[in-house]
Amino acid sequence: MTTTPKKNPTVRAEPAASGAAGDGRRWAVLAICCVAAALLGIDNSVLNYAIPSLSRQLNPSSTQLLWIVDVYGLVLGGLLIVAGNLGDRIGRKKLLLMGVAGFGAASALTAYADSPAMLIAARALLGLAGATIMPSTLSLVRAAFTDPKERTTAIGVSSGVGAASFALGPVVGGLLLDHFWWGSVFLINVPVMALVLAAGAWILPESRNPRPGRLDWVSVPLSVVGMFGIVYAIKTAARNGVDDRTAWLTAAIGVAAMVAFLRRQTKVAEPLLELRLFRNPAFSGAIASNVVTMFTSSTLSLGCSLYFQVVRGWSPLTAGLALLPGPLSAAFAAPVSALLIPRIGRARTVALGLTLMAVSTAGIGTVTPHTSYWQLLPLIVVNGVGVIFTFAVTSDSILASVPMTRTGAAAAISETAMELGGALGIAILGSVLSAFYRSDLRLPGGLTADQTAAARESVTGGVQTGAGLPGTVGHTVIDAARVAFTDGFQPTMLIAGSLMLAGAVAALISLRNVPAVLDGQGQE
Repeated sequence: MTTTPKKNPTVRAEPAASGAAGDGRRWAVLAICCVAAALLGIDNSVLNYAIPSLSRQLNPSSTQLLWIVDVYGLVLGGLLIVAGNLGDRIGRKKLLLMGVAGFGAASALTAYADSPAMLIAARALLGLAGATIMPSTLSLVRAAFTDPKERTTAIGVSSGVGAASFALGPVVGGLLLDHFWWGSVFLINVPVMALVLAAGAWILPESRNPRPGRLDWVSVPLSVVGMFGIVYAIKTAARNGVDDRTAWLTAAIGVAAMVAFLRRQTKVAEPLLELRLFRNPAFSGAIASNVVTMFTSSTLSLGCSLYFQVVRGWSPLTAGLALLPGPLSAAFAAPVSALLIPRIGRARTVALGLTLMAVSTAGIGTVTPHTSYWQLLPLIVVNGVGVIFTFAVTSDSILASVPMTRTGAAAAISETAMELGGALGIAILGSVLSAFYRSDLRLPGGLTADQTAAARESVTGGVQTGAGLPGTVGHTVIDAARVAFTDGFQPTMLIAGSLMLAGAVAALISLRNVPAVLDGQGQE
């Protein structure tokens, strides 16, 4: 049954006030949500550049350092489904403002952390706040734009800004770390979030499910334990290898909890995760395309970062600037994707995006230690355009194919799928890249067992090992590590490109009957 309450001013099954043509308010809603989402993207990528500085000051153990890096993503991924459903119940504006306030406070705690334990706790709070912000921004944009064409453009712009924000992390981090202490990369969030909080309280409309039913409190811990265990297992396996006992144990716990969670969702009256949504080809096809995109592009992003910083020896700021044209092109290409949909359809637009990504990814994989940046620049730009052609259409399809009352839950499913896709990509394709590197590495004789092991661990280890060796031997080790990485990068990116092409074919099939114009009503 479709619910379209018209008398409750806080319910916007199909909002009128915020979405009225010509009032301009909906574009202010988009701007606020984009800024909030952008800060999450920047924060997610900036930490890696602050690690050397904070490690010198706080002196964390190796285990503590891993938790500093991982806890944000673990908490965020584990709570997305719960947070999305909570927004549908208490109001997406309310949840977003709570998350923004929490994110600002946690950023201040992170910036002034004086111990590893305090930093880990603050990063966990950042993950908690981020989990409330991510699905809320998408669902509020969805509620503000009722015209299908405007909605597609708005969601495309939001996706483009989100993509650009990840590349802005190294740039922002590099600029701040050149002049201030490591905490500055987090402290900058505070004034921005304060502005978002003030503007959001004034401008954002409220949006919620008028009849949400009771929250199933049994499903909540099952969802959190399941997602936390699976994501932690993936990250641990990527770091320590697939034979790591901790990874297998946490994977078993996570899978068991998730199986119990999914079984329960088929029995309760008000499930946290409505499995029937996956019967809709627009929803399930778009989710699958997002997973493929994140699975492959996450490894490309990691590989390019290693290439520019370790193989080429560029600073984090220079590497960030080198990669920035891709996400920036994504932001500018967002309106183009909205124009393509009525002309060639959603399936072909997504397939075009994945094909552009496949071709550019394979091309980037052909780098050598001395490839000119100007040869890579067009490929980086094309890749950014492909990303947004995919994400703009899939995000719009996901949100427009479900009832307005469930957009928070749908956005959470989308974000969760992307988190899992990215983590799996790093774990699997990252391991493939490491295997190619080790098989292609040709070290000179005379190295100790420890030096050989360190050099074979990764290209970073190879370059650092060579830097610690004298004269010609050191240069030979460094050159060998760089050549082995680029030699292994090519087949890995060919695999990634092939998966993207397979995803393009799958999108043509799964989305072929999805209309170019989705009215956004969904089915209850």
